[in-house]
Amino acid sequence: MNSHELFDVVNKCVDELDFVSARKVMEENIDVLKRSKHRLRQNAQDLFAFVMNRDAANEVLSQKEVNVIQAINKYASSFDIRAFKLMVKDKAALICKKDTLTYLNADAKALLESMHVVCVTE
Repeated sequence: MNSHELFDVVNKCVDELDFVSARKVMEENIDVLKRSKHRLRQNAQDLFAFVMNRDAANEVLSQKEVNVIQAINKYASSFDIRAFKLMVKDKAALICKKDTLTYLNADAKALLESMHVVCVTE
């Protein structure tokens, strides 16, 4: 896969909310992405920053992030799919954080799992 195709694949995966596939492609091609990350769209850049910094996990969620999670939960509970998808699309890096799943309600987890954004194991 050449670099042009790589960036197209990553951007497409992020646009389709397929964060798992996007993360895998990013991990496999991390060196190419580091050199030219400006070719990624903003949401993909946020996810790439998360992939790069995930070793420094164990971060406590900020109040702003908790507020975003509460909004996601509210949209999921009221089944406002359009607003829910917009929030998830804009906050890809937050959704991928391990601590985020503990704050999501059952409705949000079910919607995210049905969209294949996260894999919820309980």
